[in-house]
Formats: sequence, C-alpha cells, structure tokens
Amino acid sequence: MDKLTSVRGVACPLDMANVDTDQLIPSRFMSRSRAQGYGGFLLHDMRFGAQGRPRGFILDEPRYAGAKVVVARRNFGTGSSREAAVYALWDYGVRCVIAPSFGDIFSGNAVKNGLLTAVVTDIEAEALLSWLRDAAAPELTVDLERQGVSAGPLAFTFSIDPVRRLRLLNGWDDLDLTMRYAADIATFRDARQTTHPWAFPRGR
Repeated sequence: MDKLTSVRGVACPLDMANVDTDQLIPSRFMSRSRAQGYGGFLLHDMRFGAQGRPRGFILDEPRYAGAKVVVARRNFGTGSSREAAVYALWDYGVRCVIAPSFGDIFSGNAVKNGLLTAVVTDIEAEALLSWLRDAAAPELTVDLERQGVSAGPLAFTFSIDPVRRLRLLNGWDDLDLTMRYAADIATFRDARQTTHPWAFPRGR
C-alpha cells in the first residue's frame, strides 16, 4: 500500500446522509474480478437509470470530473460489510471521504486499501458542501500529517483513529503494523527461550 500524507484535488459534494455500502456498489456487480475495476459501478443506481442512461447525478457533472475527495453527511458507509464499496471508491479515483461519521466496518476496510476517512463536525461538513456547490474551482486539500482540511476560505481540523492515521502515513498493512515491534518480539523470544527452553521445539 502506498503512503498517504495528503490529498489535493477536485471534491464532490454529496448532499446525502446514510449512504450505505449497497448504494456505493450494488451487489450484482460484485461477481467480476477486482482486476477489471469497480470504479464504473460507484453509486451506479443513483447515477444511471434504465438501459444505463445517466440520471444527471452530481458526481457526473463536468465540474466534479476526476474527483479525488467526496464530502458527505453523517453515517457514510453504513450497511453491509462489503469491502467492494471501498474498491469502487478507490477504483473511481477517490482517495478521501470527509463526513461527520462513518460505518465502523467501512472505515476499517478503507484504511486497509489506502482510503482516508476524515471526520469533521456536522457544521463543518455543511460548510464544505455549500462551498463546493458554489465554488468556481471546487478543489480542496486534506493534510493527514496536520489533520487539516482547507477549501478556499475554509479551514478545519479533522479526527481519525491514531492507529489508522499511522497506517496510512506509512503505507502499512496488518503485518507491517506488527513488525514495527520486531525488536521487542525478538527480545521477548530470546528471554523466553532461556527461561522456558522446554517450550521451544528441538532440532533432530
């Protein structure tokens, strides 16, 4: 997983609360290989109607093309535990979602795939949504090292679980997170082998 220290680019204001994982990626698209990409199915049933005709959904407006950030209301990523919801965002090009709260499983899946979930207050989310709707250039910057969001005249701090922040900044997976204690593990093993030699297998 690549390190993530900041995200800068177009941000799409998704004026919705309770966006669930079934909406993020409908189950009928999940039989395909991840190698084929899930980005085209992100929020599919909101974006497309019968025969795949565009509904004019905000994500498809030209001004929000290539969005790297999505700003939404409370409880983003609730619902089922499908990790494919994160795949759809990532494959589309989104690297950060900003909202007042997230589904717990979704947040866990997000960090494992390098996607930042930045928690702001409801008031701050509404300010960002309003600004992004009206801004001539709807772009913002998310700085993970400083835990800050800046968009035009707006500047906020955001919260994130410290361990998840550490993982994203270093590009660590579960194994990497454990191996940062490699020296301590080795010291414990050596001491244990001295005091409890019977607990270790002997060579033939």
